[in-house]
Amino acid sequence: MDEKINKLVLPTPFAVGDVNVYLIKGDSLTLVDAGVKTEEAWESFKKQLKETGYEPKDIEQVVLTHHHPDHVGLLEWLPEDIPVYGHPYVRPWIEKDKDFLKSYDLFYSRLFTEFGIEGDVEKMLLALKSPLRYSAERALTYEIEEGDVIPGFENWTLFETPGHAQSHLVFYREKDGTLIAGDHILATISSNPLLEPPLDPLKERPKPQLQYNESLRRMLGVEIREVFTGHGPEVKKTHELIERRLSRQHDRSMQVLELLKEKPLTTFELTKILFPAVYEKQLGLTLSETTAQLDYLISNEAVTKRINDDGTAYFSA
Repeated sequence: MDEKINKLVLPTPFAVGDVNVYLIKGDSLTLVDAGVKTEEAWESFKKQLKETGYEPKDIEQVVLTHHHPDHVGLLEWLPEDIPVYGHPYVRPWIEKDKDFLKSYDLFYSRLFTEFGIEGDVEKMLLALKSPLRYSAERALTYEIEEGDVIPGFENWTLFETPGHAQSHLVFYREKDGTLIAGDHILATISSNPLLEPPLDPLKERPKPQLQYNESLRRMLGVEIREVFTGHGPEVKKTHELIERRLSRQHDRSMQVLELLKEKPLTTFELTKILFPAVYEKQLGLTLSETTAQLDYLISNEAVTKRINDDGTAYFSA
């Protein structure tokens, strides 16, 4: 069966702009990702669905690339009998697991101490979590991991690609080299490796930039003809784009290294230097980006980290 990929472009309230979700008619009518929970996105979704000849109740299953609000929000408004497939890390986010969300707060409060954050920490925590109002509250029906086969979606091989999100998956159709990549590979912007707590609160925090680089390098070994992305246009020359992303990330870390040669700095001090115009508005993104470069430099033994008595970490070259 020719599994035609229908791309639906939905509005979001986020700086990244519209999000792409995909309707694929194979043995089952599968929706990959579910947009953001706003009336505007829902109306746009129903309208575009109708143009392809379907309505929400026709969808037979939803497969998620990752748990971020702009990719899961409309799950809440889809019929309840539609099964939802996603990585185990998706579950606590969409099921609003209270213990996990508490551990999220604790995770970030500790990080804020280590980062040397100045200001109203409670307010900052609330701001970090504000996008969650666009997320869904819904059960995850089936957990999927690398190597699993999704019924009705058997032609697609599943790869785990952590980095942008701890739950990130991509789906590859070998017969024509098609990749549905979520936010793992984007045409015009590089994916932000977001700081997220581990599923097990006793484990050390994931290092998303290092994960992301490794996940990107894995894709260099895959014959990819076309990438359907989570935001923006499709990507054709995927391997060239990946090499460019890896090289640019290295260059960014070298800029951070130069700053640290002048004097030791905290993560927050660095964030303010790197993102003076947006760090207050986009604290989560900018702290994640700064931490990404520091994790990368530490992994290459280019900088060292020293923790003061008050718990604040200083980095020096």
